Amino acid sequence: MSAIWLKAIPYIAAVLLVAGALFGVYHHGVTVTNDEWQAKWNERDARDEAAQAANEAAERAKEQSRQQAINKVVQNGQALIDTAAAAVTAANRESDRLRSAADGLAGSVSASQAGGNSCTAAASAAATRAVMVLADVLKRADQRAGDMATVADQARARGLTCEQAYDALGK
Repeated sequence: MSAIWLKAIPYIAAVLLVAGALFGVYHHGVTVTNDEWQAKWNERDARDEAAQAANEAAERAKEQSRQQAINKVVQNGQALIDTAAAAVTAANRESDRLRSAADGLAGSVSASQAGGNSCTAAASAAATRAVMVLADVLKRADQRAGDMATVADQARARGLTCEQAYDALGK
């Protein structure tokens, strides 16, 4: 039996050499294929990263553009509010002048009615009180109108600013 094994050794060695060669070729083919796919994946990953960077840059540019538009709207809105505040200041000066005139009128009426006979004194006192009440009502109405105008002007300016900011975001 040992003679059979001795005669079979070269055949077994040849089969092992052929099997080893085939395994080597197979392994080389797998390695080459894996390297080719890895190169393709690396190329795809690089393209994806470049596209992502481009998209981020475009979105940042849009965001900066929108922020600049909103900043401009805020500046314009503040200018409207400042203009309204200046108008309120001017209106308050005029209102103060009107109230002073009403106080002066009430004072002059009471001073002119103070002299005279006793019969007309009671009527004069009633007329003086009526003028003073009218002057007080005029002052309060003027003050309230000024307050309401101030609130309305500021609300309008803020509303316009909000509307412009919304429109700027839509671009």
